[in-house]
Amino acid sequence: CSFKFNGNGFLVFTLKNESKGRVKIIRSYPYTLKEEYICVQNLENELAIYTGVHHCISCASGTDALELAINALGLRPGDEVIIPDFSFISPAECVYRLGGVPKFADILPDTFLIDPADLMPLINEKTVGIIAVHLFGQTSAMEILRSIAKSHGLWLIGDAAQSFGAKRGGKHCESLADITITSFYPTKPLGAYGDGGALFTDNADLADKLRKLANHGARSRYFHELNGKNSRLDALQAAVLRTKLKHFDEELKQRQKNAEKYNQFFSQFPNVEIPIIDSENTSTFAQYTLRSKDRNHWLNIFDQAEIPTGIYYPRPLSRQPCFANLSGQMKNSGAARACHEVFSLPVCAFTDVEFILSQLKKKL
Repeated sequence: CSFKFNGNGFLVFTLKNESKGRVKIIRSYPYTLKEEYICVQNLENELAIYTGVHHCISCASGTDALELAINALGLRPGDEVIIPDFSFISPAECVYRLGGVPKFADILPDTFLIDPADLMPLINEKTVGIIAVHLFGQTSAMEILRSIAKSHGLWLIGDAAQSFGAKRGGKHCESLADITITSFYPTKPLGAYGDGGALFTDNADLADKLRKLANHGARSRYFHELNGKNSRLDALQAAVLRTKLKHFDEELKQRQKNAEKYNQFFSQFPNVEIPIIDSENTSTFAQYTLRSKDRNHWLNIFDQAEIPTGIYYPRPLSRQPCFANLSGQMKNSGAARACHEVFSLPVCAFTDVEFILSQLKKKL
């Protein structure tokens, strides 16, 4: 396979011996409903086999996947759901949009994942669930979170938008919660050419409910059992994902090699911390995230070297203006510190890390 940027800045993906089939798909688009269903169904089956989960349900985006999961698990107005304070907004906004109340837990200082010890003070009679965000490509301590959820009668969602393909204890992260969601947004480890998402569960009843919720609440045409929504994965994106899935493990290995090259270089600097991967985890390195109290100093150096950087995330969720009306939220010092110290570098399988480091060395 080969990847290159064309003159318009778009990533061109070419696969030898597979382009004919892909061209046929593009030329025949839009599909008949039957053809579209078969293409998407084939992807769902392949994703289920890859992750070792019984049921995969595709949908239009990772955010839709979260909303569908929360809805399927029966969230009611006023119910409280525990979410890490250091994350993209999707988990919190989906809970809030469905009438629930997000309660923000602090994070572990080394992995940036939700701190299980911080959950206990947040659990009360209104608490119904936990959403564990598998941030930057590695899995939360799901065995601990599962135990807490079970002992308090809570459901557990895994947000694997950044960690599709990651493992914990040798098991795919998609298999470790009541429902796990992922995103196929183009910047994700397994990215489509547009938006898309999926849900994974071993519970047949939940799978059936999720399929109906994503299809206007209907299993058969014009018979609507639930108040659902339109959230289909486009068949063209399904075709792209089926092709990319064949090469996904190779790309993950290259991401890990890229991360190791960064680790070897940045470990020589005492004022920057390299990513820490839990001993039970493998990481997809959706982002390569460094941490430094001298972040502005480093960002200035990268800017001089013309190396792109990103800050994920600059503000805790609990301090976002849209959640200002939520009372009684705890101040999460770990999340706040991370927001002031983290910055991320390019790390995808097609990143020229040697070039980036050579440019950086000229400015140090």
